[in-house]
Amino acid sequence: MPYLLFVDDDSNVLNINRNYFESRGFSVSVAQTADQALDHVKKYPVDCVVLDIMMPGTDGLSLCARIRGESRVPIMIVSAKDSPLDRVTGITLGSDDYMVKPFLPLELVARVKALFRRAEY
Repeated sequence: MPYLLFVDDDSNVLNINRNYFESRGFSVSVAQTADQALDHVKKYPVDCVVLDIMMPGTDGLSLCARIRGESRVPIMIVSAKDSPLDRVTGITLGSDDYMVKPFLPLELVARVKALFRRAEY
């Protein structure tokens, strides 16, 4: 069963994503800060990280770059920041895909599965 880490400072978003993905057979952990997420990635073998950009403290772009510096785990950015420059920056810093909020959870599942296909999970 694929193991996902969702990173967002909004607990409602985390709960919705956790419930949606768990009901589809994924194992899910959550983190509300970049520090928590980085700790988690170092301790546990996650299969994919889905993260927001705008968080207090260390932002998601910095987190993305730090994870990418230490791991080849697939990274999906999900953010309300929707300019082309935001998307390019996220991908340049190491994310494998970028989705703009709001989104359909079904699309997020499809994109995560596509990441797994490309990573030959």
